[in-house]
Amino acid sequence: MTVVTRFAPSPTGYLHVGGARTALYSWLYAKNKGGDFVLRIEDTDIERSTKEAKDAILEGMRWLGLEWQQGPFYQTERFDRYKELIQQLLDEGKAYKCFMPAEELDAIREEQKARGEKPRYPGTWRDRTDHPADQPFVIRFKNPLTGTVVINDHIRGKIEISNEELDDLIIQRSDGAPTYNFCVVVDDWDMGITHVVRGEDHINNTPRQINIASALGAPIPEYGHVSMILGDDGKKLSKRHGAVSVMQYRDDGFLPQALLNYLVRLGWSHGDQEIFSVDEMIELFKLEDVSPSASAFNTEKLIWLNQHYIKSLPSNVVAEHCAWHFEQLNIDTSNGPDLSQVIEVQADRVKTLKELAEISQYFYRDFDELDEKAAKKHLRPVAKEPLSLVRDKLDAITDWKPETIQEAINNTAEELEVGMGKVGMPLRVAATGSGNSPSLDVTLNLLEKVKIVQRIDKALIYIANRENS
Repeated sequence: MTVVTRFAPSPTGYLHVGGARTALYSWLYAKNKGGDFVLRIEDTDIERSTKEAKDAILEGMRWLGLEWQQGPFYQTERFDRYKELIQQLLDEGKAYKCFMPAEELDAIREEQKARGEKPRYPGTWRDRTDHPADQPFVIRFKNPLTGTVVINDHIRGKIEISNEELDDLIIQRSDGAPTYNFCVVVDDWDMGITHVVRGEDHINNTPRQINIASALGAPIPEYGHVSMILGDDGKKLSKRHGAVSVMQYRDDGFLPQALLNYLVRLGWSHGDQEIFSVDEMIELFKLEDVSPSASAFNTEKLIWLNQHYIKSLPSNVVAEHCAWHFEQLNIDTSNGPDLSQVIEVQADRVKTLKELAEISQYFYRDFDELDEKAAKKHLRPVAKEPLSLVRDKLDAITDWKPETIQEAINNTAEELEVGMGKVGMPLRVAATGSGNSPSLDVTLNLLEKVKIVQRIDKALIYIANRENS
């Protein structure tokens, strides 16, 4: 049997962290078993589903690298198939038309609650044939009245639900639209889904879907229900905890490799190992090793992982993702050093790619203003002489490389009999606009000599203006 899993989000918003983890687990299980992964967009809620949300889901999945072998499929394109099978259930006496007004059902449920009973549809129209003409109706599934549904959950073990707990759910609304629980069963059948990995909030749906599948003669998939993700405060993860949208993590400067590594460990483990490449995840992942307990999101841990991947991934890989952040700053990285070289010298200095792009702007464009604090401290009149001398020595270099740059700085300090800081710090502020950068020999080497000389000249003008003010 070829394993086929699926991720089936509703396009009513962005791809959130919980959905991304479910997608990852589903994707990893298929990959581990050499199977296929299906992406299905469950857009039957036409009023709340938007094109923007559909595009956001696809963008998030692609950014994470969770590529699908089949799809994306859209439920709104399959309505004819659903209606065909609903009619089949009607013809076979496994579904029926219900003409009960919503107000009547609401009143019945309130009475049930008052008696301490579970509110449910009482089956009023289950066996009636005196159908009124020209009145709206829904179509309900005839759920079995006796017996139990057993789910051998890959994560939670055996779950058993009595059919007496389930009422006859609606499978087609009064406007003719099929409902979620019915569409899911048909989709999983038609798409050959063998294993359903989804959130624990669907546990109540699973017995209903199993009964519908049995009535249709469809195979029953195997299930694994993943627990929810909590915030640091122990409450369900939401916007108040910070970013919950996958693409917000991209915007905030996280690498997809870091987010994937973090998400896979939110409920799954392999010994004490913390760092996993995608290939290792695929090789080691087992649904049975996923914890049935809720997991708490820890942003500090994610930041730590992000730092690890910025420093340890090949610089060209990091550069591919970092380029987007330079674009947000309207910086063209083709006008300057190779971005991978900048990554190499800045990787140890940042927590996020956004931060890396922000502190690396001087490699690609000139600056009109100096960091006020750094300029006030280091571009004083006393810095004019060392800055002028090192400018001339740098300008005279014919073989521009870290060694010759450092030699020019050293010679300036020796000639003037001053400490290295008296030369290096004014030079750093002049060249980069701030008091922080990688080592000067490396930093200046990534910039053109003519640009360095021009920036020093501007700094000398700054000093002169300061002297005369």
